[in-house]
Amino acid sequence: MSTSPTANWNYPTSVRFGAGRIKELPQVCKDLGFAKPLLVTDPFLAAQPMTQSVVKGLRDAGLGVGVFSDVKSNPNDANVEAGLKVLKAGGHDSVIAFGGGSALDAGKVIAFMAGQTRPMWDFEDIGDWWTRADPKGIAPVIAVPTTAGTGSEVGRAGVITQQATHSKKVIFHPGMMPKVTICDAELTAGMPPKITAGTGMDALAHCIEAYCSPFYHPMGDGIAVEGARLAKDYLPRAYQNGSDLEARAHMMSAAAMGATAFQKGLGAIHALSHPVGALYDTHHGMTNAVFMPYVLVFNRPAIEAKIGRLAAYLGLAPNFDAFLAWVMDFRKALGVPHTLKEFGVDESQFDLVARMAPDDPTAGGNPVPLTEAAARALLDKAFRGEMK
Repeated sequence: MSTSPTANWNYPTSVRFGAGRIKELPQVCKDLGFAKPLLVTDPFLAAQPMTQSVVKGLRDAGLGVGVFSDVKSNPNDANVEAGLKVLKAGGHDSVIAFGGGSALDAGKVIAFMAGQTRPMWDFEDIGDWWTRADPKGIAPVIAVPTTAGTGSEVGRAGVITQQATHSKKVIFHPGMMPKVTICDAELTAGMPPKITAGTGMDALAHCIEAYCSPFYHPMGDGIAVEGARLAKDYLPRAYQNGSDLEARAHMMSAAAMGATAFQKGLGAIHALSHPVGALYDTHHGMTNAVFMPYVLVFNRPAIEAKIGRLAAYLGLAPNFDAFLAWVMDFRKALGVPHTLKEFGVDESQFDLVARMAPDDPTAGGNPVPLTEAAARALLDKAFRGEMK
């Protein structure tokens, strides 16, 4: 007799989607009762006319906005602590997380920690650790993505590097979900091709890993496969022509869909990518892209039928080999390095990565158990380009 499935599901926040909708940000702040928001971004974006225009619009609307931009490409605990000091010193009542995944994650965690008394690492995404937090101490967030990759704008967590251990930690709480997200494709039009490719491949990795996760979430599966289709059809267009706003918009959808779907789970792509990113300071999305085919082959015994269905939906021959061949061609067309060696990652810390990967919170969603030995073998294959 079969057992009826049981699961807990959550879905995203209010999303204002469309070109030019960043103009609504001041009114959104007022509608939410924000008086002195802190805009959290990265140093590059803080200096851009686009960001300065947004800050001016907020000030012209009478809002006491401040700016914090000391956020690294892989944000760490020092960035969060510095942001907290600015938030408290300025009497800010809210956060506008503005930028790519790094700024979004940092902004959300700064807001989360605004009124907490325990150390940040006490809220790592382990078991029910999130219940340790005081929900009344979480500052409200508006998220404004300027890339199309992580989907952090519709997520309840932030990935922060713990400097003492050189490891990435996922800080989680349902109250970290942004109150409103503004997805304006015009904000992504200036992304260079390399960043477009890396962030877009991150979105695709989220969709594929969520779909392959063994946990029960058919709604997540449906969102994941359509997100993968959008990435397949529109990432090459966005890569080739950065001003193609239709392609940019569909990639913003794919990013949000990937993050919505991965509430179901992620897997070995991310479990390997997180420690590599923490130890080698690599771009997260591009690291995912390098690992993608090797992990697919590793997981093949558990996902072959599912990948056949996904391949059919994407207009490919309905089998694993056709899907894998498409992934390989897709990566090549987007300038993704085929191996870790080509990516500039050496073998010096592979033993450490292999120990860290199975402990990453994303490892539990992999359809084949990720042991230390399996992680080490995957690293070796990805370094040498061995697909079997």
